[in-house]
Amino acid sequence: MPKMKTHSGAAKRFKKTATGKIKRGHSMKRHILTSKATKRKRQLDKDTMVDKADQKRIARMIPYA
Repeated sequence: MPKMKTHSGAAKRFKKTATGKIKRGHSMKRHILTSKATKRKRQLDKDTMVDKADQKRIARMIPYA
């Protein structure tokens, strides 16, 4: 049986935690930052977990992560 291939785009965006959950970053943090509040920018810096509805689909894209 051939090996599964990792989706390279997903591998760059998601990481698995030790408990098997999938971690992701926030969007809206790249440019036009002057119009965003400092608090908002700081909160966007923190990683968060992928929604339960998307977890299975993303886990399939990063089988070896």
